Amino acid sequence: MVANAILLTIAVMLAIGFTLMGELKFLIPFKLIIWRAYSTCILAYAGILFINVFAAAYALNRKFLLKDTGRKLSHLDKQFNVGHVEFPTPKDDLEPPADVPLP
Repeated sequence: MVANAILLTIAVMLAIGFTLMGELKFLIPFKLIIWRAYSTCILAYAGILFINVFAAAYALNRKFLLKDTGRKLSHLDKQFNVGHVEFPTPKDDLEPPADVPLP
């Protein structure tokens, strides 16, 4: 779920970056001056924006992708609570079934 949120966040940040690059073409001659004066503010804003977009993507993933997870896994909970359910073990996979004659 974290990987999905990071992927979505990176996609949104790239979209914002490309949009801003298209809209702020008139600032190209001043890029060195702007970077020297405001680089700390620009990087801090970008970092905070990344964290906020990540939090929103994570919340949306939890809201929509984990829908009804408890209901979907309730059969496992019922099996664990019964107590006498046999789960197959790797040892059981190696033994031949009882009704098959050995050669």
